[in-house]
Formats: sequence, C-alpha cells, structure tokens
Amino acid sequence: MIEINNLTKEYPLGRVDKKIFSTVAKKVLKGENRETETISLAFVNKAEIKKLNKKFRQKDKATDVLSFEIKDGKNLGEIVICPEVVKENAVKYGVPEKKEMMKVFIHGILHLCGYDHEKSRAEERTMDNRQESYLDKLF
Repeated sequence: MIEINNLTKEYPLGRVDKKIFSTVAKKVLKGENRETETISLAFVNKAEIKKLNKKFRQKDKATDVLSFEIKDGKNLGEIVICPEVVKENAVKYGVPEKKEMMKVFIHGILHLCGYDHEKSRAEERTMDNRQESYLDKLF
C-alpha cells in the first residue's frame, strides 16, 4: 500500500497519478518480498528538500529523492521526492520526465528495503542492477 502527500503545486499541475505510483510500489515491494508493508510518498519543493538534505545528510543542496526508514513493522518508511529536481535531471539526462520520476521512486523504495549505494561499489552495482531491472519492466 502507498500513501501519497503532494505538498507542492508543481507536480503535475497539483495532481499526482496515484495509480502508477501504487503499481510501481507493488511490483518493487513484491520483488523484494515486502508486499505487506506501507510506503509514504511526499512531494516537496526545492527549498524543503534542501532543508531535509542538509538536516539528515549534511548536504546543503537540493536533491531529487530522500528515503527515511520507519521501523514499526507495518510502515516501511517515507520517500520524499522533489519534482523540480526530477524535471531538471530528466532534461539533463535526455529522458522522459515520467521515466526519471519512476527511477527515483524505485531508488527510494530500494533504500527503504535496505540497499545503500554509498556503502561500497559492490552494493552500488547491486542497487543499480535492481533499479534498472524494475525500470526496464515499466518502460
């Protein structure tokens, strides 16, 4: 299950396609054997994600996605996405905005499932492979 909070007016025009996020979450969670857990998803603006990134990661810049684990047995955690940064990255990488959005969403889910690309190169490769595998099934 997924709970979505859109705290920004920018994405997209104040509306979020809950069905696609729900479908993606279910596929990834099933693939990671975490089907019974809930994810919270929030969309925020650049100023807010920059504050969160500085507070929790000591990085004073806006980012596309942050993940926060919640260890209560039922809730896997919260994913915070900045649509403005996602849109900028889509242009930068020459990919459709929807694909970039799903990539960062999958990335966030994988972090909640315990993957951490900052631990080691091997862990980074594993996480990248999982992410690309799920993304390839969508696009």
